[in-house]
Amino acid sequence: MFGVIAAGRLVNTNFQQSADNLFMLLLENIATVNHVVVFLTGDIPFSEGFGGAIYFGWPTESNDVSWQYLGYITNEKPSAIFKLGKVKPEDAVQNPFASVQGIQGQFAGLATGSSALIGILVESHAEIAAKTSAANTAASTVASQTEFCQKMVESFYNHISSFAINQSQMTPAPDSVYFIPANAATQWYDNFQRKLSLNPNFWKS
Repeated sequence: MFGVIAAGRLVNTNFQQSADNLFMLLLENIATVNHVVVFLTGDIPFSEGFGGAIYFGWPTESNDVSWQYLGYITNEKPSAIFKLGKVKPEDAVQNPFASVQGIQGQFAGLATGSSALIGILVESHAEIAAKTSAANTAASTVASQTEFCQKMVESFYNHISSFAINQSQMTPAPDSVYFIPANAATQWYDNFQRKLSLNPNFWKS
């Protein structure tokens, strides 16, 4: 029913059906996979009004699996391409397969080191739409936080830089007045921008 294509590899249709509405695929040598295409093979369509919510599972140090919602496919949208990577804490979702007895333990031992999982949960269009809306809202929130941090840092940097003077302009000042090299503010600004580009939520830790 489902297939996966990773660049440089053959089509993989080895999904295991773990429940009536749950299908799992083990991806080996995950370090060499950046993008995957998930698609309907065409032999068995979804029932009317249903589609597949697609999740990416990454092993954790506690021998568990951390899940990230990627997107969906339906009869009307039979394929989708996704970028893969280690699941970040802010992207992780509550285990979508918790109701399936033993599903974590079944795959945790396999999905260690260089392996990961693709899980497809067959759900109604309404349930999938709710997930997609929540994911888009979360992405929008992160973008807004990033923009706020950038504006705040730029405002602070511009304010501090406006007081910069060279050595010839310095005059004796009371002990309560301190001078800070302007390049110190520049280095801080550059470091903050770099950290923000790598992880928009770094300032929370």
